[in-house]
Amino acid sequence: MRSSGFKLRVIIGIIMAVVAWFSYYTKNQVNPITGEEQHIALTPEQEVAIGIQSAPQMAQEYGGVYNDNEVQQQVKTVGYKIVKQLEDEAKAKNVQIPYQFDFHVLADDQTVNAFALPGGQIFITVGLLKRLKSEEQLAGVLGHEVGHVVHRHSAQQMAKSDFYQGLVGAVATATTDPYSGMGAGQIAQYVAQIQQMKFGREDELQSDEFGVKYMIESGYNPNAMIDVMKILEEASGGARQEEFMSTHPSPENRISKIKEHIAKYGGGKYQ
Repeated sequence: MRSSGFKLRVIIGIIMAVVAWFSYYTKNQVNPITGEEQHIALTPEQEVAIGIQSAPQMAQEYGGVYNDNEVQQQVKTVGYKIVKQLEDEAKAKNVQIPYQFDFHVLADDQTVNAFALPGGQIFITVGLLKRLKSEEQLAGVLGHEVGHVVHRHSAQQMAKSDFYQGLVGAVATATTDPYSGMGAGQIAQYVAQIQQMKFGREDELQSDEFGVKYMIESGYNPNAMIDVMKILEEASGGARQEEFMSTHPSPENRISKIKEHIAKYGGGKYQ
């Protein structure tokens, strides 16, 4: 009986894995801005809707919107300067930007963070803003976050997460013996988490490159991005995980890549 049950679980697991694979790899979209082919289920319009609907709740988790209109406008001005370069480039390519960018300062003065929601809603905490020493450093932070939106990283991660969870469920179904408890399913879950961390690191490096490129095009010194990395490392107190177990690349790795991007996009004149 146990042998028969095992075979049935394996068959069901295989079917689940095939469904997960088919669902992920048949969801192909060409990024309207970068031209990259990506496995994404959401449309850009859906990303915009998700971001706008999620923005108030996300703001509340960081103490709400910072109550200083002058500071808000200063951040928006820098953010829109980056977006303007993106819009000019898209127009030259006869491409329509489907996102609705907006920039918000959050009242949390203890958390050092900046993040982007799908579709263009971008946030920076007062905790990070007060550590930045120049407009150029702010441009580096906001340019990086615009990069996440343009490269559709959130939508891409959602699709990847669904895919890996489908595979984890398939492995768990096929290998979990109801008489002996979990085993391979837990291992598959761990592997899936590691894979997601890896994709997160790649997204960060890609957004760093975007930030450098558009800083240069906006007239900002891209070396300020290196200063931002040092500020973030200092804010972490040096307490960080090994890169293999982190969603973000090590500061040393990011700085090395940023220097390569500066040279690639003609930022050498700022040396």
